[in-house]
Amino acid sequence: MTIHKEGYSTLFVVLIVLLGLNAGIYFLAGIEITNITTFVSALFYFLIVNFFRSPKRDAIIQDGAIIAPADGKVVTIEEVVEDEYLKTKCLQVSIFMSVTNVHINWFPIKGVVKYFRHHSGRFMAAYLPKSSTENERTTVVIENHKGTQILVRQVAGAMARRIVCYAEEEKAISQGEQMGFIKFGSRVDLYLPLDSRIDVQLEQKVTGRQTIIGWLK
Repeated sequence: MTIHKEGYSTLFVVLIVLLGLNAGIYFLAGIEITNITTFVSALFYFLIVNFFRSPKRDAIIQDGAIIAPADGKVVTIEEVVEDEYLKTKCLQVSIFMSVTNVHINWFPIKGVVKYFRHHSGRFMAAYLPKSSTENERTTVVIENHKGTQILVRQVAGAMARRIVCYAEEEKAISQGEQMGFIKFGSRVDLYLPLDSRIDVQLEQKVTGRQTIIGWLK
């Protein structure tokens, strides 16, 4: 299993804490109790390692296609007004990532990053509609070669306390290239032109880099 670079420091800290905890239990309670806590600690550590996995998968590279920026479940498909940057009506498609999903995020189209902002905020449950505008989040706007712009928003959840985003304004990016990482439960919102064709449905599970969300005209 390959571990994502964003997990190295977390896994090291968790390992040190668990080793110290079990050493303390050994001196206070003896070997029998320590055997139990060691087993539980090992299981917990495996779950954390699994969270930071970085699977090898080929990206769908196709002009006009919007590929899934994250693993998870589609929880929103609706017409909304995006008022941070695009200032217009858009189709919002939101993907909720549970703690069991891969938490890498990918750029859904090829283009140039025209806007990037990080916003501090709250840590409500990521599946709530207000989380898109009130939670800790990043906003990335990508413009393709036709001048069409889409907005991608990483949103922190109740457990997610750190969003990592690699986007840089005026930097050219490739479809399927890593955009960032969100730790411990979160969502990614796409804001697309109203004339976009959407090929996914509510509650559908999608795979980052591989599921086609829809198509730009």
